[in-house]
Amino acid sequence: MGFGSMRRSLKGKTLEKVCIPIVETTVKKALRAIQEANRMADLIEIRVDYLQKPELGLLLDGRQKPFIVTNRREKEGGRYKGDERKRLSILKEAIDLGAEYVDMEMRSDRSLLQNLIENKNGTKIILSFHDFKRTPSQKELRNLCDRMNLLGADILKIVTFANSWEDNLRVLSLIPYVRGKKQKIVTFCMGEKGKMSRIFSPLMGAAWTYASSNKNCASAPGQFTIHEMKEIWGRLR
Repeated sequence: MGFGSMRRSLKGKTLEKVCIPIVETTVKKALRAIQEANRMADLIEIRVDYLQKPELGLLLDGRQKPFIVTNRREKEGGRYKGDERKRLSILKEAIDLGAEYVDMEMRSDRSLLQNLIENKNGTKIILSFHDFKRTPSQKELRNLCDRMNLLGADILKIVTFANSWEDNLRVLSLIPYVRGKKQKIVTFCMGEKGKMSRIFSPLMGAAWTYASSNKNCASAPGQFTIHEMKEIWGRLR
């Protein structure tokens, strides 16, 4: 989508979607946060790696919005430090419970990853890649997209760190590249210089972006609150 098309989309139907991550440490607090997020979010992400004692059955029961279940390991910005097989078994449980999406890191154990993809039932698989230090070259990013597709991802998620304004453009350029292959992508940059990509990615055709319910619940550097995000989109219109 070019900037002319983007302007036209801003004048018409609302296209952007927002996912609110739940980053609470107890199920009780998480259930309260989900109830609050239901009023504002299009999707809700359960960050299992934050929970001391995850009880997915309770969290997914009676949900009002599509859920993404994530159990992010420490080396990719999460809090999970344990065994890889056990970590991914939580995602298998989410699939068995009928979660709409599970998010698995591209750099997960390959055999365990492939097994989950092959047995996803009706759940959609988000394959994710995070780089907390830099934004790779356009060639590297496109190669990454192609490898994710070959693995059988339903949605690609590529999140990098912006050290320059130009890094935003490199990441946003993935949206038309992936959509041209009839695939869906979530992509943006982290950090202060990456904030603009969080705003523009859904306007350019990304499946959704992420925003916190309030300033104390951000799950990544540079993340807006949902109120800030919607205020900015309103002003752009």
